[in-house]
Amino acid sequence: MKNSWLIAKRELIERLSNGAFLWMLFIGPLISLFLIYLLFKAGDEGKASLKILIVDPINLMDNKIVAQEGKTIDYYFTDKYIEVEEFRNAKKYQDFDALMEVNEKILINKKAFVFYRENPSPDLKMQLKFQLERRVEEVMIEEFTRLSVDEFRQIKQPLNVDFRNVYDPKNESSDMEGWVGFVFGAIIVLFVLLFGMTILRSTTREKSNRIVEVLLASVKPSQLMLGKITGIGIAALIQIFGWTILISLGLVIFRETIFPDMLDLSNWEGIQVSADVQQQIIDSTPVGRYNQFIELIYERINFGYMLAHFAILFVLAYYFYGAFFSAIGATAGTESDGQQFLFPVIFILGFSLYAGYYAIILPDSSFTQWMQFIPFTSPVVVMVKVAQGYPNGTHYFAIISVLILAISSYMFLMIAGRLYKNGILQFGHHLRIKNILAWLKKS
Repeated sequence: MKNSWLIAKRELIERLSNGAFLWMLFIGPLISLFLIYLLFKAGDEGKASLKILIVDPINLMDNKIVAQEGKTIDYYFTDKYIEVEEFRNAKKYQDFDALMEVNEKILINKKAFVFYRENPSPDLKMQLKFQLERRVEEVMIEEFTRLSVDEFRQIKQPLNVDFRNVYDPKNESSDMEGWVGFVFGAIIVLFVLLFGMTILRSTTREKSNRIVEVLLASVKPSQLMLGKITGIGIAALIQIFGWTILISLGLVIFRETIFPDMLDLSNWEGIQVSADVQQQIIDSTPVGRYNQFIELIYERINFGYMLAHFAILFVLAYYFYGAFFSAIGATAGTESDGQQFLFPVIFILGFSLYAGYYAIILPDSSFTQWMQFIPFTSPVVVMVKVAQGYPNGTHYFAIISVLILAISSYMFLMIAGRLYKNGILQFGHHLRIKNILAWLKKS
């Protein structure tokens, strides 16, 4: 075991002294934070607040649109006719962001024009539409009926239809949580592939330049293989830990400086509907959907719980797949010879991502239930299931999956150790199935 740790230390030092490794340690989180920033801002395109001048010569709106002032749209009224060219060019109107004309025709054709200087964001357009539409309805009630505005508001309650799964009547599960689990699973696949390829390249390089012959004079083949896998794995964990710290700090900075009010529903004051319907209106807009994503990131995901499962599954998945990459590198006759056996491993990793996606769409299907126990796909599927939340009394499924993956990792390390022992000193051959079977039989 001591020799394995010496090999692991050697591999770790080699990785840490690599400039590309250090660059990736910092560039990776920055790229991730930039993509998250773009995702947060994607639904917030356009101007975030409006100062609107409403031309209302006959005082149809009675100098009001909403019952109380909001934080994003300010309405100002004038009884003078203003042409678009005058509004665009006159110095006294430059403080206003948009011009809207209101007259009696709006009660008939239900149409209004808003002339803006800078394109408003989609949620502001939606908010303006709802506020103006509600005010026009109130004016029509006052004009053509005997109802008061308060009586109309009591009658005009939108119907709230809430669709729910019969197996989840409290609507506790969410696809969004599943996608968070999928991202964690995809990170496992990404790092397993990247550092698995590192194991393969390191093994084939040392084999081709005969350094392995010198190393095997001091250590056993199984110790060399285990030390190499462990050392590169520790480097992978260091990089993941660095990513976690930097991305966490970035998310904290985002919340405190860039997006402090993204979850503030008071920005939608003035939409005179029930709270549930107001939330549905907000959720239907682009920024509303991204607000849900922000809420998911900052409020609903227990990252301590997720990271604990992630660490266990990553380590086991890394050793499981690392055994494959190590065996391929040791049994290959040349550096390029193992490529034909590398594609099936990459295909299986890709299939595990598909299984995770399937678990999001159909979490209760029999396919999903089986995939969470198969070691090739369980790291991604279990992360999705953990994020979605196991039903009460069924979390032992995750424990069973981890145990199966741990046993499978040990078994494949033993198999890879035998291939490593019998193939690492073989040169100039073409890797074939019959060679692999012969080396497996050989003690």
